[in-house]
Amino acid sequence: MNTWPIGADGAAPNPDGGLTPSQTVGPFFGHALPFAGGPDLVPAHTPGAIRVHGTVYDGEGVPVPDAIVEFWQADAAGRIPQAQGSFARDGATFTGWGRCAVDRLGRYAFDTVKPGAVDADALPYIAVSVFARGMLRRVVTRMYFPEDTGRPEDPGGPEGADPAPTPAPARVGDPVFSVVPAARHETLIAVPEESGSYRFDVHIQGEKETVFFAV
Repeated sequence: MNTWPIGADGAAPNPDGGLTPSQTVGPFFGHALPFAGGPDLVPAHTPGAIRVHGTVYDGEGVPVPDAIVEFWQADAAGRIPQAQGSFARDGATFTGWGRCAVDRLGRYAFDTVKPGAVDADALPYIAVSVFARGMLRRVVTRMYFPEDTGRPEDPGGPEGADPAPTPAPARVGDPVFSVVPAARHETLIAVPEESGSYRFDVHIQGEKETVFFAV
């Protein structure tokens, strides 16, 4: 955006002015963007509903207290909703989109369904957008499910319990997951819990930085 200084006499803008400096987003999210039912892609009682929760951390490993997290996803059959987006939540319609403001400890939670694969080569995933103070624009990542990626996960059952079932092998042809270095896969895979929910933490920077994608 260009700006032109105004003369003391109120004269017309000077065309030799400079560029408006960039400004970071936030921290205004809690006042403007959250809305009632935003984290509910489906009602919690919906058959097959799952809860996905996590914490947003900064580069020092400190929770970010005023971030906004958005989920974008296909439905359980792998269909991408075509209906126009809306803030309205009627308790039945799956919109494929949700928004959640984190709490003061950086925590968020969504009620949704596990998405199906959108095509034969793709792994099921949820697209995750994060807005936070100090960033010029949002960051975008993906959350994959451990049972689809071939990553062995133990949800932390009691000692001596049978190990978790061996997950299905990853679909090597997934156009996004397959190009991420194996050492970074962990940042894209949710952690299952005994309750049936999934935990997906986002690290904006630092040693545990989540893989983000240019979109």
